[in-house]
Amino acid sequence: MAVALVTGGSRGIGRATALLLAQQGYSVVVNYHTNDAAAQSVVDDIRVAGGTAQAIRADVSDEAQVVTMFEQIDRFMGPLDALVNNAGILFQQARLEDLSAARINEVLMTNVTSYFLCCREAVKRMSHQHGGKGGAIVNVSSAASRLGAPGEYVDYAASKGAIDSMTTGLSLEVAGQGIRVNCVRPGFIYTDMHASGGEPGRVDRVKSAIPMQRGGQPEEVAQAIAWLLSDKASYVTGTFVDMAGGK
Repeated sequence: MAVALVTGGSRGIGRATALLLAQQGYSVVVNYHTNDAAAQSVVDDIRVAGGTAQAIRADVSDEAQVVTMFEQIDRFMGPLDALVNNAGILFQQARLEDLSAARINEVLMTNVTSYFLCCREAVKRMSHQHGGKGGAIVNVSSAASRLGAPGEYVDYAASKGAIDSMTTGLSLEVAGQGIRVNCVRPGFIYTDMHASGGEPGRVDRVKSAIPMQRGGQPEEVAQAIAWLLSDKASYVTGTFVDMAGGK
């Protein structure tokens, strides 16, 4: 059974992705940072449906915790086949002139460094060069990387721009080693992340400006992620799927 790791898998897009991958036959590792109950709920839902899952608590911006998490996966789940880098944070809406170095650095550590660390450990296990059988990685970026999120989250947008660059570079670096690296860029999706920015109803506020006239659902993003991980996308690497309703 193929093994998939979903970081930030206890809520929103991560939760929807973990549930869908389990339905498709993956053994799913649900990574989470603090919310034990939410992560266990995902695992319980997967197991009740007949799937296999395990929750692993780790701050993926911390190198030692990432290394330990991957060692646990090796020990308890077997070789990793798929990685979904999804963990991310944003803070209260603010203009760039009001951002502190502490906030900027925390956003970059969580949204960028964590992706690099998880990709590094995944490549060490998947790469033919390291004796692996190959694999697939999907990074969750954001439409903000294209739009810039002015007046709201320029730091968050910049962190996602870094993920776009990393996706392109890594996809070329490991294409000959049996690893595909792709990216989805969700736009205005109904998740509780907007509450972290101080505006829980943000999607409803902006949906009239979206060409499709609605926000997206986490399950819609999960479908794209699952396809990019699957053999149906076997000749796809370094590709970006924009999921922002035409925005």
